[in-house]
Amino acid sequence: MLPTSTDVLVVGAGPTGLATALTLARRGVEVTVLDQLAEPPTTSRAAVVHAYTLEVLDRIGAAAPLVAQGVRSPRFTVRDRDRMLLSVPFHELPSRFPYALLVSQSVTEAVLTERLADLGVRVRRPCRLTGLDLTADGVLAQVDGEALRARYVVGADGLHSTVRQAAGIEFNGLSDAESFVLADVRVDSALPREEVALFLARSGPLVWAPLPDGVVRLVAAVETAPAAPDVAYLQALLDERGPTRRPSRVTEVLWGSRFRVHHRLADTFRAGPVLLAGDAGHVHSPAGGQGMNLGICDAVALGTAVADVLHGGPESLLDDYTAQQRPMAEDVLSFAAGLTRLAAVSPARRPARDVLFRLLGALPPARRKVALRLSGLSHRERTPGYR
Repeated sequence: MLPTSTDVLVVGAGPTGLATALTLARRGVEVTVLDQLAEPPTTSRAAVVHAYTLEVLDRIGAAAPLVAQGVRSPRFTVRDRDRMLLSVPFHELPSRFPYALLVSQSVTEAVLTERLADLGVRVRRPCRLTGLDLTADGVLAQVDGEALRARYVVGADGLHSTVRQAAGIEFNGLSDAESFVLADVRVDSALPREEVALFLARSGPLVWAPLPDGVVRLVAAVETAPAAPDVAYLQALLDERGPTRRPSRVTEVLWGSRFRVHHRLADTFRAGPVLLAGDAGHVHSPAGGQGMNLGICDAVALGTAVADVLHGGPESLLDDYTAQQRPMAEDVLSFAAGLTRLAAVSPARRPARDVLFRLLGALPPARRKVALRLSGLSHRERTPGYR
């Protein structure tokens, strides 16, 4: 049974909503988490947790159990078929986590859910937010016909956020969505099993991301993705975009799906007591593996700000959250879109692109800058109060 009131209502139990709730619960804030799905998904598209995100998760006690279940990737590579265009090493990152962690989003969600349960907070599902009205002291939410009062509501409910729409926050960007196919597969391949590779092809990018237990996550931009990609379809993708001298062979599809990605950004992440985080506030191409990572960083920053306000801090801390996180979202949107454009350059411009990547790889300061950008650590220095 739902409570009739709570300090903070979090709508959405993906990584962003769970990390927000965990941050609040660890600070002694009463939090209620809703999700419209009856069960958490066992398949999901995000597969990389970057160094800065691990530092942020460490602040809420979730990094160590997650690291224990993932593959530590020492580098990120950009390739054009058999040609290595750029290798970005992570082992010299100025972080306690000098690697990218390769782990399924479903595992990330499970770890966060377990940490929440340790604090006595469980996700209430299936529950659907059906209405939201502002009151003198917060919000009055309608959840499946029942009223629930909250001081604040956090929209962590994704691209089609009910919370964002109810608050009247504009969500602007490109109207045409990119089509992507994704699948977890088993393969016979000479490619390294501990590094993420981004293959750049005229037809679009292909991401190769090894996961634990010999599984490989494939993500590719395609014109029209099938609902359930099979071995033949994924093999054709690898043949078209992957290595040629020692071709990879798909032997089994464990799971496959499709999704479409818009490039959109909310005008603001705050409208009074209504706050946005993750895909409710920003969506973009998965190139570079930044989406879930930025959402988790949103979550901990927001949870910290709301807890500080509830413990007597000024309301302006919530405006500081928007002022801090929205520029980060703009930066990530630009970065992901740039990677996608580089994948799709014309044949005439491809040699110049390849020379650019090789120059980046040959210059240590440039290579370090790319590593900091991919890992998210470039955001750390501009995050007030980081510790």
